[in-house]
Amino acid sequence: MRSTSSQKKLILLGATGSIGQNCLDVVRRHPERFRIVGMASRSRVRELLSAAAEFHPEVVAIADPEAAETWREQFLALGAKVLTGTDALVEIATWPGAELVVNGLVGAVGLLPTYHALRQGRDVALANKESLVVGGAFIAAAARAGGASIIPIDSEHSAIFQCLQGEDSGALRRILLTGSGGPFRTWPPERIYQATVDEALAHPNWVMGPKITVDSASLMNKGLEVIEAHWLFELPVERIEVLIHPQSIIHSMVEFEDGSIKAQLGMPDMRVPIQYALSYPERLKSDFPKVDLFAIGHLDFEPPDFGRFPALALAYAAAREGGTSPAVLNAANEVAVHAFLQRRIPFGRIPEIIERTLAAHTSHEPADLEDLLEADRWARQRAEEFAREG
Repeated sequence: MRSTSSQKKLILLGATGSIGQNCLDVVRRHPERFRIVGMASRSRVRELLSAAAEFHPEVVAIADPEAAETWREQFLALGAKVLTGTDALVEIATWPGAELVVNGLVGAVGLLPTYHALRQGRDVALANKESLVVGGAFIAAAARAGGASIIPIDSEHSAIFQCLQGEDSGALRRILLTGSGGPFRTWPPERIYQATVDEALAHPNWVMGPKITVDSASLMNKGLEVIEAHWLFELPVERIEVLIHPQSIIHSMVEFEDGSIKAQLGMPDMRVPIQYALSYPERLKSDFPKVDLFAIGHLDFEPPDFGRFPALALAYAAAREGGTSPAVLNAANEVAVHAFLQRRIPFGRIPEIIERTLAAHTSHEPADLEDLLEADRWARQRAEEFAREG
């Protein structure tokens, strides 16, 4: 794909995941507007090679050194430099000449590339909510220092971002963060506790990767999004409310001081917020499915049930406590979800492991990123110990 002056040069982190694949589809539909100059994947190298053969990036980053060595010659044959090792994600996120980093990584691994890209003055289209959950204050400071912008990709935060365009942020009273309620919205607590992996992965509206799908089933995803919204829109957690909306048509709403509410509507299709993030501040035409309100018929809303979904309550508590607590919350959740996906623990033990890990931790204000990463490492080790107890 030949570059032109009108093409925005992109670095895509998490190219083989759900966000990455949707991003590539957007780029595929608008080759005159976007060019992929770099791609990164943690382990799915065959899929990365296929994408590289189509989009011809200058550079790829592969987290697994053994896999990188195995496939290196095939990437070199496509004209792509291969990065690997612990610093590969940071190196590709700061690759010369790129204009926008799309961070579609899953988990705290996305923190450092987000931080360094922003520090370098590079805008970040962010789907990696953990960057802000774990290191919100540091990410915000990096953006200020680099004069860079964070453009949210998560459908909820994209909706809020769009609703605030042209508005006085000081007039914002509260955020209504919507969520479908996941596959267990109407289940009794005892059945939720024993839910299987297949049941947790059967999301009613969205097609996503396994980790985020499980988070959606536990409502931890909403909790992480509350923390993300706190940092993105500089609003106290107490003024960010979760609203269950089973149809997933309204992606979020904002209420202003005069009582007016603005909502952003769209079909549950991640390509829409991704395309907006890539083209911002422009809007591009698309042939994605459009909302037909007559066919939908009605839009329903209900409050979240904190009793049946304790993960959401734990996220709010960690957000209020601040310091290293959100980092510990996130790390413990990642470990517990991984154990569940490996069928080592029942679904109901996910919030139990998170709660025990938080209870064992003494929160403090982190001095630097390394301090946060140490809290992350401690929490992972402790959560794994709890997961193994059975």
